[in-house]
Amino acid sequence: MNIRACEIGDVPAVQAIYAHHVLHGTGSFEEGAPSLEEMQRRFVALQEGNFPFLVAEADGEISGYAYAGPYRTRVAYRYSCENAVYVAPHAHRCGVGYALMVEVIAQCRSRGLRQMIAVIGDSANDASIGLHTRLGFRHVGTFRNVGFKFDRWLDTVLMQLEL
Repeated sequence: MNIRACEIGDVPAVQAIYAHHVLHGTGSFEEGAPSLEEMQRRFVALQEGNFPFLVAEADGEISGYAYAGPYRTRVAYRYSCENAVYVAPHAHRCGVGYALMVEVIAQCRSRGLRQMIAVIGDSANDASIGLHTRLGFRHVGTFRNVGFKFDRWLDTVLMQLEL
């Protein structure tokens, strides 16, 4: 597996991975999959903000991606970031998410960021909570019943890593 910077040509694979999670999972509270154009816009915005956006590639195929972006837009939050990590269904439980996040964390540290926040959809999302715990994030709170998707109320779990 090769972890590398995402390129604009990777965005269709990134969009497909994210679309699967949006349409079939509760890790994202989006209900409709963003278009390729929207995902390209998001990618460019993160690049222009000097945030890491990485992909995992194995056998010529993108098996996951992760990035960090602004935690909030107000200037006082400029040393904090929020992360995201998504893995293709065929690559779950193969270490892809962990490998991606290790490198995203390293790149955020090298950029002088101080705190990384994980906003995890669904308190039953054991895979994401476990991944973040393994990476050293600590649980800092749960917002109960703040999202409604797939005809049920969902929590948001907040985890934090001091960089």
